[in-house]
Amino acid sequence: MTATIATGLCLVFGVPLAWFLARVDFRGRRLVRALVTVPLVLPPVVGGVALLLVLGRNGLAGRWLDAAFGLTLPFTTAGVVLAEAFVAMPFLVISVEGALRAADPRYEEAAATLGASRWTVFRRVTLPMIMPGVVAGAVLCWARALGEFGATITFAGNFPGKTQTMPLAVYLALETDPDAAIVLSLVLLAVSVAVLALLRDRWVSTS
Repeated sequence: MTATIATGLCLVFGVPLAWFLARVDFRGRRLVRALVTVPLVLPPVVGGVALLLVLGRNGLAGRWLDAAFGLTLPFTTAGVVLAEAFVAMPFLVISVEGALRAADPRYEEAAATLGASRWTVFRRVTLPMIMPGVVAGAVLCWARALGEFGATITFAGNFPGKTQTMPLAVYLALETDPDAAIVLSLVLLAVSVAVLALLRDRWVSTS
C-alpha cells in the first residue's frame, strides 16, 4: 500500500519535474538534477536522517508543520510513504527525462502551431510519446519503494501495523521466526525478478 501511494506521489511530482529538466534550459539545471538524483548514491540511512532534519518535529519544516497544522510525519504511515518516495523518485525522473530527450520535438511544435495550448500539447502529444518511459519509471519506482529499508526505519520506525514494511518485517523475523523471514524474502525476490523481466521485455520490444 505504501509503495503504491509513494509511486503515485512520484508520478504527480516527478513527471513535471522531468519535463522541466528536459525541456527548460535554465541556470542551475545541473545542480537541480544532481539534487534530484542524489538519493541514488546516498546511503538510505543518511536519507532518513536528512528527512528527520527537515521534516522531524524539531526540523526545519517539521517544526512549522507541527505548530501550524499539528502535523507530525516521523514514525507514521505518512512518514513511510515520504521515505519511500524520497528514495524512489530518481528512478522515475531519470526514466521520464530520458524518454523526453529521445522524443521528437517536431510533433509538439506542429501541435503548438495548430493552436494547441501547452497543456493540450503535453496531454495529447508528449505524454503518449513518452508513456513507455513513464511506465518503466513507475514500475522501477514501485519496486524500489517496496524494497526500501534504511530511510524507512530511520524516519518512520518499525511499528507493526503502522510503519512496518515487508523489508522491516524480514529484519524483525530473522530474530524471532526465520521461516517467516525466508517466505517474505522469497516474495520480495519474486517481485524483483518479475519487475526486471517485465522491463527487459519492454526495452527489447521498443529497441
